Parts: sequence; C-alpha cells; structure tokens
Amino acid sequence: HSALSRRYVLCEVVSEDPRCRQCIEDRALQLAVRDAITRVHGDYGLACCSISFTVKYLNAYTGTVLLRCRKDSYRLLCSALPFVRYLESRAQRYPCFLNTLHVGGTIRTCQKFLIRYNRTQLLRLLQNCTNEEERQCIQKSLLSCSLTEEQSHSADEEEDDGTE
Repeated sequence: HSALSRRYVLCEVVSEDPRCRQCIEDRALQLAVRDAITRVHGDYGLACCSISFTVKYLNAYTGTVLLRCRKDSYRLLCSALPFVRYLESRAQRYPCFLNTLHVGGTIRTCQKFLIRYNRTQLLRLLQNCTNEEERQCIQKSLLSCSLTEEQSHSADEEEDDGTE
C-alpha cells in the first residue's frame, strides 16, 4: 500500500514581479520544479519524483499551488523546491521562489490548512488597511480562494486509510 500513498505539498509562489502571476500555469510550474529536482538530486531524484508527480491545483491570482507526489519521494521533492528560482513563460523568465506552507496526506488536510492560513493572512492585511473599500476588496479576494475543484476525486481523499 505504501507505493500507492501520496503526499500533497501546498506552496505559494512569491515574486516581486507582478507579471509573474500571469505565467503561473501547470506546465511552467512543472518544468521549474523538475529542473530544480534534477539540479539538486540528478536523474535518479527526477526519476523517483516523476512517478505520480503532478500539479493538482493552482490559483494564479493568489499564487497558491498544490503538488502531488508519492509518499516515498516527497522529501526529495520538498528539498528541491527552494531551488526553484524562476518561472518561464513565452521565453521570458520571471524571478520567484516557492514557499512551502504545508505537507499533507490528503487534499482535504491541505484545504483545511489553507483556510486557517488565509484567515491569519486576512487579519494581517486588514490591520494594514487604510480605508473601508480596501478592506472589502481584501476580504472578497481571500474568501473566494479554495481547493473545491478537487473535492470530486474521492480516491485522492482516502489514501491514508489503506482503502486504495
């Protein structure tokens, strides 16, 4: 069963360049992560991490990314993530880094973490607001972000109880 177990790594793309948001797409992210894995762990590391590695969810607006990999290779993946230094789109490189927020056994645990994380971020942002309009914009943007698209995949939700 351990070969079927998976880990979900919740990250955020952090960049000073506002244009970086437009290039946050599955393909660019996958290439950047694979490149980092190869640089850090070589072909062996890439081969280990490539099995069932995928970008499960991403939100370019909030910079939230959910990666899936096998349980036995998530440490290789996580140790390579700090070496992602840019995302590439249409022959342009946008400097950025991936901030790992949480590693979980199911999408649901990552979603619960993201909700808690967003609440603390929301409080921080609201304390720095200068007017009511700014306050309402921030609340709307953070409340709209969730991982609900993935709820229909029940097989992904029940991996740690050995039912697969």
